[in-house]
Amino acid sequence: QVQLVESGGGLVQPGGSLRLSCAASGRIYLINGMDWYRQAPGKQRELVAASTRGGSTYYEDSVKGRFTISRDNAKNTVYLQMNSLKPEDTAVYYCNAEVRTRPSLSQDDYWGQGTQVTVSS
Repeated sequence: QVQLVESGGGLVQPGGSLRLSCAASGRIYLINGMDWYRQAPGKQRELVAASTRGGSTYYEDSVKGRFTISRDNAKNTVYLQMNSLKPEDTAVYYCNAEVRTRPSLSQDDYWGQGTQVTVSS
């Protein structure tokens, strides 16, 4: 079994910064993609930023230039540095990882429990 534990959420004023972390643990052979999603009240969950094991990244248009995704493969951890936060960034942020638990098995998706980010004055 694989567990993802997120941390770093909280309340911040507009223009402020937060850094989210997500650490994967358990039976892990290899992690490919590690991504961040968010879900605001009454809205669908959306992909915010994505990373590959090789270092490629993707950002949703509204966060480009403000958010940075990074990862430490040795620690099975992904980070999301969020700068210049806006009220519309308020949401529950979820970590997702594509994990192979054994060399002979295909990868499966795992999700963290979510961490609340609230941007408000």
